[in-house]
Amino acid sequence: MRLLVLAALLALLAGCGNKPRQPDWLVNADSAQDRFERAYLSGRDAAALTEFERFRHEVASTGQPALVARAELTRCAVRVASLDFSPCSGFEPLRPDVGDAERAYADFLEGKLPPDQAKALPEDYRGLVGEGGSGRLEKIRNPVSRLIAAGVLLRTGSADPKVLEIASSTASEQGWRRAVMAWLGAQAMLADKNGDADAAARLRRRMELAAEEPEAPARRLREPRPSEGVRKVME
Repeated sequence: MRLLVLAALLALLAGCGNKPRQPDWLVNADSAQDRFERAYLSGRDAAALTEFERFRHEVASTGQPALVARAELTRCAVRVASLDFSPCSGFEPLRPDVGDAERAYADFLEGKLPPDQAKALPEDYRGLVGEGGSGRLEKIRNPVSRLIAAGVLLRTGSADPKVLEIASSTASEQGWRRAVMAWLGAQAMLADKNGDADAAARLRRRMELAAEEPEAPARRLREPRPSEGVRKVME
């Protein structure tokens, strides 16, 4: 995901020579973005909000609508990665002032990007538009990007059971609680749909483990409620 911001920086610094020192805003934004993504996917909402506000504040200091838009798209992307298909409301006011890359990524996250516009996407995602499949998903090395791609595949009805398995395993390997519970929940819904009660029960037991709060093992986080979009896809 950081490639979205760093790629824009290349254009800003294109006229500079001798490998200029990275500006403070970029260093601060880069670290805040990383902390935001991890906190959000782990379900640490207070930390995620703090880090996102810091991230957006740093990129806004440039006065570049495209960079602020990419911050908002980062927030929308991690929601998709955890199967929250809410509208990307933070991006839309910026849409008139950004370029094809930002608009294409926003449409991609919404599952509405035409295949002939896929070339405007980051390279990891280009092969997913109009085709998709678990084979392409496995080639994405960055775990955040892989979960985002899986979320888009599910949103567009292109996710087979292997996609759900890859996404669930990716989230589990990283220990990202919110994403783990979301993808296990999707797998459980699919097991219910297929009449596999044993598999559904096993997946929900895993969700219970992921929901435990360390300071009070007897207490558990609420099981995430699948969004209406997820329910429609899984039906």
